[in-house]
Amino acid sequence: MKPDYIVLGTNDMEASVRFYEALFEKTDLAIVHATDRMTFWQSGNHGADFAFAVAKPFDGQPATTGNGSMIGFSAASPDEVKSLHKRVIELGGTCEGEPGQRGPRYSAYARDLDGNKIAFFV
Repeated sequence: MKPDYIVLGTNDMEASVRFYEALFEKTDLAIVHATDRMTFWQSGNHGADFAFAVAKPFDGQPATTGNGSMIGFSAASPDEVKSLHKRVIELGGTCEGEPGQRGPRYSAYARDLDGNKIAFFV
């Protein structure tokens, strides 16, 4: 078994889409489907094996972050980890851990505009 898709909740779809479009601009993730409630990106490298989405919650309640929840994006190099982390901060996200070596992986941690924790690693 392996993960197939990741969905993060948002309270501002337009801002979230702008944030992730700008974050993903130098990657192979591209929007493949969008509605007023959900926007999906897929990776050309992973094809149908990986999708990422932001969505307004189905129950109509405000989106909240999961305490202890985090998603990780695999990067091609430490330089890409640094670049993606820096881009999150430039786009209004917050730092949760500067880029650096952590055990066997080089990684960095941040939060998006809705407070969702994201990681980048090699």
